[in-house]
Amino acid sequence: GFRPISGEIEQRSCRVPGSAAQSSHTLLAAAMADMGLTLMGERETGADVRSANVTAVMALSNILKSSLGPQGLDKMLVDDIGDVTITNDGATILKQLEVEHPAAKVLVELANLQDTEVGDGTTSVVILAAELLKRANELVKNNIHPTTIIAGYRLAMRESIKYIQANMSVAVDKLEQDVLVSIAKTTLNSKFVGAESDIFSKMVVDAMRSVKINGPDGKAKYPVSQVNLIKSHGQSCSESVLVAG
Repeated sequence: GFRPISGEIEQRSCRVPGSAAQSSHTLLAAAMADMGLTLMGERETGADVRSANVTAVMALSNILKSSLGPQGLDKMLVDDIGDVTITNDGATILKQLEVEHPAAKVLVELANLQDTEVGDGTTSVVILAAELLKRANELVKNNIHPTTIIAGYRLAMRESIKYIQANMSVAVDKLEQDVLVSIAKTTLNSKFVGAESDIFSKMVVDAMRSVKINGPDGKAKYPVSQVNLIKSHGQSCSESVLVAG
C-alpha cells in the first residue's frame, strides 16, 4: 500500500466498494489541497506547448522591440505601489514585468546574464533568441526534428564566431583614443546619461585604461570590477569626476 503525506489518512491496497474508494480519494485530494498540493490540472504536450512557448516569447520580444537602438523609445513602467520607472534598458524592463510564463522566464534570465557578463546588448539578445525560436518552430511544423534544428543552430553559431573573429574583430590595443571614445559614446546614447555622453564617454575610456593589466599569456585585460562607483546626492551628473586610485 502507500501512505500519503498527511498522517491522518491512510489508504491500503485492498478491495473496497466503489463509494468507499471514491470517498477515500476525495478525502485524499482535500488533504493535499490543504497542504498546497494538488493533482488537479491539465497536461499539455507536443505542438500545443511549443506554440504556447513561441507565443509567450514573441510577446515579450514585441514589448522590447520598440526600445532597441539609438532611436528606441523609452518605456514608462508603474509598479503596484505607484513607483514610476522610465527606461529603455532591456534588463530593467524585464525585471519590472513580473514574467510568469516558464519559456519567457528563460529570456529574462538570458537578459540578466547578458547584463552581468557584458553590460550591454540585453534587448538584442532577447529579440534574437525570440526570432530563433520562432523560426525553429516553423521548421518543426515542416517535420524537421528539434534535435536536427538545434544541431544546425550550433553549427551556425560556430561558423558565425569564426567569421567574426577573422573579419570583424579588432583588438582594443590597436584602437586609437578617439575611436574608443566614439564607441563608448554610442553605447551611452541609449542610457539615462546619454545627454552627458561627451563627458562620460571619455571618463569611461580613461577609467578602463587605468585598470589595464597584462595576463600570463601576454594579452591585455580590463577588469571592470576594479572600477568603483561612489554616488553623491545633490549634485549634477555633469560634475562627476574620475579619481585615479
